[in-house]
Amino acid sequence: MDRRIIAIIAFCMMMVLPAWPSAAQQSVRDEAFIRGVSAYSAGRTEAAVKLLSTLVKVDSQDDAAWYYLGLCAISQKDMAAAREYFSKAVAIDSTNYWYRDALVSTYSFGAEDLDEAIAQYEKLRRDFPKKKDQQFILVRLYYAAGDYASALSSLDEIEGAYGKTDASVMTRFRILSDQDKKEEAQAVLKDYVAEYSSPYALSILGDYEMGLYNDDAARAYYDEALSLESGYFPARLGKAETFRLTRKYPEFFSMLKEMASDAEVPANMKAGYYMDLLRSTDQRFATTFRPQLDSVMTLSLEVAPADTTLLRTAGTYYFYVGETDKAVSTFRKFRDAAPAVPAAHVAYIQALVSGEDWKAVTQACAEAEEAFPDNTYFLQAGYIAKYNLKDYQGVIEKAEKLLSKAQGDTTKTLEALSLMGDMKVRIGQEKAAYKDYEKALKIKPDYAPVLNNYAWNLCLKGKNLSRAAKMARRAVELEPKNNSYLDTYGWILHLQGNDIEAKLFFKQAIINGGKSNPTIMAHYIVVLEALGDKDMADLYREQLKKLPPPEDE
Repeated sequence: MDRRIIAIIAFCMMMVLPAWPSAAQQSVRDEAFIRGVSAYSAGRTEAAVKLLSTLVKVDSQDDAAWYYLGLCAISQKDMAAAREYFSKAVAIDSTNYWYRDALVSTYSFGAEDLDEAIAQYEKLRRDFPKKKDQQFILVRLYYAAGDYASALSSLDEIEGAYGKTDASVMTRFRILSDQDKKEEAQAVLKDYVAEYSSPYALSILGDYEMGLYNDDAARAYYDEALSLESGYFPARLGKAETFRLTRKYPEFFSMLKEMASDAEVPANMKAGYYMDLLRSTDQRFATTFRPQLDSVMTLSLEVAPADTTLLRTAGTYYFYVGETDKAVSTFRKFRDAAPAVPAAHVAYIQALVSGEDWKAVTQACAEAEEAFPDNTYFLQAGYIAKYNLKDYQGVIEKAEKLLSKAQGDTTKTLEALSLMGDMKVRIGQEKAAYKDYEKALKIKPDYAPVLNNYAWNLCLKGKNLSRAAKMARRAVELEPKNNSYLDTYGWILHLQGNDIEAKLFFKQAIINGGKSNPTIMAHYIVVLEALGDKDMADLYREQLKKLPPPEDE
């Protein structure tokens, strides 16, 4: 054959045959895919998306790449994108169970897709009848949709094929309980424990009986559960509760101490129960049984001295019973055990604040600021400490930091400007303070704290009382029950010679808690005397003597 004809035929074949990648190209793509999957597995989702997106641009039929892009979208909580990517993978290979399973799972995340999720899972179950997991998911979806009949029917299929399990029986128990079929639900558990040994089901039966105040019956079920598994925590806890609820406190605390000292009991379970106990009892319980509760906390921490859940719970307990020093010490240990957790620093700082140890608060806030520079809580707690230490310049510096970090946050910006103005007044920098107040009011003309404080500082200087009165009145209009604002406006009215109207606002201030404020009381006495109401002025003067001296203005 003529070489020219052979060349033409070869060229035509190249036009109609797919352009298969060379071995080198395929190797590069395989490597990129492996790197993408590895990045996804390591939690580097953005890197994985970048690599996998490149692959599907080169070959839109790469079903595995679409699948992993869907998984990345789920990790980014973008269900719409995940559904799109999984749909592409399924369109390429509809026989792949994992692709189909991933796609239908995207319908079960929101209640709005519940009907569609059920339809999709029913189809998946028909196509893959041997997959047990789909049947359990369908039960959950039927249950969520309130289709109890379908849920129970599916459970019948599961138990018929695989036998009863704790999970299937407890699901049936919950469904029947939700339908208020209490006796039928209880019978399900009783039949199950008669046939199988299940500490879990026995403990649930114990809980059920305890809910009916059948404490002896409940204890019998818990004992039976413990005979099968002596360390089973729910049964131990349930039995202890029967003693507490029937006021058999020696038995209750004996069991509680056993659990506290048992290293096999997870620390988080102990901590959870202790917190529930504090919430469900009153202060008298903690006071009456203080030695026993102290012992429980001590025993628990001896077993797990660095467990953060226990340290946090113990700190809360000590704070609850008024042991501030112990609370501070325990919360410090909590912080030291979890230095990367902002909540641990917050708990420690709050404990220090409750003890009014302002120097320690300042130090703790400085350390937390360094560890979490973007968390403004520590700046705010820090300036409260400096204010109580009368370090007003230090407060200004903290507020300036807050202002620099509050870009776009109007609330924090206003807080910082207001605070800077107040503190500059205290150190005699009135002009600079007024500039800060003006900046705040430009952002929010009806910002009551600045309106009140600006007005108050103007009236103290006896300057521009007309403007001060307008600002103070607007603050009162915004917060008509704020006794401090009522006092400011009343005092300005007095300075303007309008004592009759001033008296009306001071009355409102007194009604709204002003009786405990020495400044408000002193101002009211002045107004009463100006109006010639000596008897009333003397009455309030006697009450004023019982109050602490006012804070420096």
